[in-house]
This record gives sequence, C-alpha cells and structure tokens, in this order.
Amino acid sequence: MVKSASGSVEAVEPIKRWDYDGDGLDESALPTAPWPVIERWVTDARRRQDAEGDVPEPDAISVATADADGQPHVRTVLMRYLEADGPGFYTNFGSRKGLDLQANPQIAAALTWPPMFRAIRFTGRAVRLDRGIVTEYFQSRPYGSRVGAWASHQSQSAPDRSALESSVAAYEQTFPDHDRPDDVPLPDFWGGYRIECDEVEFWAGRASRLHDRLVFVRTAAGDLADGSVWRIERRQP
Repeated sequence: MVKSASGSVEAVEPIKRWDYDGDGLDESALPTAPWPVIERWVTDARRRQDAEGDVPEPDAISVATADADGQPHVRTVLMRYLEADGPGFYTNFGSRKGLDLQANPQIAAALTWPPMFRAIRFTGRAVRLDRGIVTEYFQSRPYGSRVGAWASHQSQSAPDRSALESSVAAYEQTFPDHDRPDDVPLPDFWGGYRIECDEVEFWAGRASRLHDRLVFVRTAAGDLADGSVWRIERRQP
C-alpha cells in the first residue's frame, strides 16, 4: 500500500513475474572465438524485429563509463560500428561519455534483447576509431543528423529547447543542404570509439533463473575472430 499525492492509500499493483523460456546455450555449440556468435545473435535480433516487430532498436547498446573520480555513468546509444575488432559507437568527444573516456578508457557495454532471452556483455577498453571510418559514417547520416552534431553541445546544460533549435537553424544556414554527403563537414570534436574487449559474455535466459552465462576471456592479443586468443568459462547465473 502507498499514499497518493492526495494522501489517500492506494494498493500497489503486484510485481508481474514470468519464467524465461529461452533456448539456452551450451559450450558444445560455441566456436573458439566470440565473433561468429556475436554476428549470429545481432543478425537474429534484426531479423526478429523485421518479422515480429518486438525487438525495437536491436542495435541499441547500453554503455557504461566512469570518470576520473570513479563515478559511473550509463546510457543507451546505437551500435553503429560492428567489426571483428570490437563493437562501437559515435559521439561528441565533449559529451559525458567522451570526457569519461579521456580520463578513464575502461568501458563496459551490453546488447539486450528481452523477447529473445538473450544478451551480450562486452568489457574492455575504448579505442578511438580511425578518422577515415568516422568520416565515411558521418557522411552516410541524414542531413539533419549531421547538422545536429554541430548544433548540440552534447551533455552540457541548455536554457531551453529554443536555444538548441536556434543553433540548428544557424548551422543550416552555414551548411546548406545540397543533397551531397559532404554538405556538412565532420566536426573535429566528433568521432567514434570501439571496444577492445577483454571479455565477451553471452547470456541466455532459462527457466527458474538457471540462465546460461558463457564468457570468452582474452588470453593473448588478437581480435574477436581469432580463436587462438580466447578461453571459455561458464559462470553461475
């Protein structure tokens, strides 16, 4: 029971519980490197959204950073880079996450698909993406998103929304839309990061909370497709 704003006592709706009904994951089904499973699970999530519509933004990835004082921050962004050298995302280097990573490159991230009872966790270090890769991606963005990268002083305080809209209008005048990928130049303060992973965990939901957690742990230098640099361990759910 809780009190409402008027002071009356109202019943709280009971917590809904359900048992997970996933396929699970077994060591015998895993390759020697995490990359093939990452590719397959991401592809499965995208196809599930196309077919069923119940996995909105299958590339949404929660990213956790910590500042120089150890204060953690987490947010959800879109994974717009995915190669064997690690998953990645793009941001303003002056944003909270950008400043955190300048002070402390340690990073963790997670892809989570509840309807599929699956998740992937990445732990490691953030490495800036090559400027050529960033430029190619930036030029593929819609015009409004490119202008927005200039207009938004990401994570900084703003007096009101009109200030942001005025900034957008000003940059639209500076960089008119001529329907060309180079209409809007890449800002010096904008770029991308990939995660150089030390661990990759595959979580598969099972009944009675007896989930499968299989973790690839790095043992040597190499990328996510190199089967010679990873060992696999099972962790308790």
